[in-house]
Amino acid sequence: MEKRSNIIRKELPYEKFLKYGPESLSETELLAIILRTGTKDCNSVELAGKILDLATSPYKGLLGLYHISVEELMQLRGIGEVKAVKIKCIAELSMRMAKARKEPLVKFESPKSVADYFMEELRHEEREKVLLLCLDNKAQLISRFVLSVGTANASLLSPREVFKYALRVQAVHIMVLHNHPSGDPIPSRQDMEITRRLYKTGELMEIPLIDHIIIGDKKYTSFRESGLL
Repeated sequence: MEKRSNIIRKELPYEKFLKYGPESLSETELLAIILRTGTKDCNSVELAGKILDLATSPYKGLLGLYHISVEELMQLRGIGEVKAVKIKCIAELSMRMAKARKEPLVKFESPKSVADYFMEELRHEEREKVLLLCLDNKAQLISRFVLSVGTANASLLSPREVFKYALRVQAVHIMVLHNHPSGDPIPSRQDMEITRRLYKTGELMEIPLIDHIIIGDKKYTSFRESGLL
């Protein structure tokens, strides 16, 4: 009887939530509530466990959901397109909530503050992503633009395109960030070249490049801090 009771409790994370609150639930149980249903041979908790098992090192558990594609999720029996999209939306919401919590604390004159804010967004990217941050005269963010995704190297970026965005929003300063999917934030020769070109163009346009930050895995390189700018 005790064994049957334990099985029932494991299959009812929703009731557990109502009685003890969300903090009482495991990652698997939280995901099971979102899924709502499993299959004939696999309840929602077991299905949630299979989903989390798809995540591979170094991003396991809930963090790994960000790196699992819709197609990979749909290979699991019991996961159709609707559930797969829901799961990916959960991962994206989690990322945005983490960023929103940090946003009021970002000091764009501090490379460490900027790197800390963008770290979770960029360090998990499997392709190179280049961001342009446009700032006002108080070093506050006016707008951000994605300049490139999947570019082989940052040297392919055009200063003309970069400053077109900056002029559009009347930026006073600009900052560039990009990630290295390898996890190593050491600047490449191409990184040095594009930074030099952007810096010189910024001087001519009177919209100075105040930093170029490269995000690695839990570490970063700031051109300004490193004396490369």
